[in-house]
Amino acid sequence: MADKLEPEALEQLFLSARSRNAWREETLPDSLWRELYALLKYGPTSANVSPARFVFVTTPEAKARLAPHLSETNRAKSLAAPAIVIIGYDLEFAANIPKLFPHNPGAAAWFADPRMAETTAFRNSSLQGAYLILAARALGLDAGPMSGFDAAGVDAAFFAGAAVRSNFLCSLGHGVDTPFPRLPRLEFEEACQIL
Repeated sequence: MADKLEPEALEQLFLSARSRNAWREETLPDSLWRELYALLKYGPTSANVSPARFVFVTTPEAKARLAPHLSETNRAKSLAAPAIVIIGYDLEFAANIPKLFPHNPGAAAWFADPRMAETTAFRNSSLQGAYLILAARALGLDAGPMSGFDAAGVDAAFFAGAAVRSNFLCSLGHGVDTPFPRLPRLEFEEACQIL
């Protein structure tokens, strides 16, 4: 078992980190998004299915395609970020099972039912989106995850003709706003049981 992380690392990943709403004006290199993916891809998913698909929207042209599909409250602040990541999920993820789960390539049959495939893809892409946020924080970036967008519009603009659907969006960069005070969280007794 690995040692517990140092307090500074826990601060950076969880305790001091906040969702951000304003961003330093900067262009970040494509190599950073590759480094980010190189970390997040190792987070666990069911049978290693890895259904998430990530679109790093960084150019003015790509942001213009995305802009009409963002909610009014999210539009300006999101477009100011160096990147807005569309976290999608591939409904045909099972085609990759022979590569990703080679000791049991027949596991693709587990997801033949479209409802099972969609549930698995959505659940596991949500996990992978959370890994993206933690990997970004580990690399010194801030994150602004959001669900205020027109999913059908994003799907038509970015995934037309593919079996990929959007799950949520996440702005990435270096935050420059003063975060709101930490909002309350449920106490252990309110959210947890030990049986």
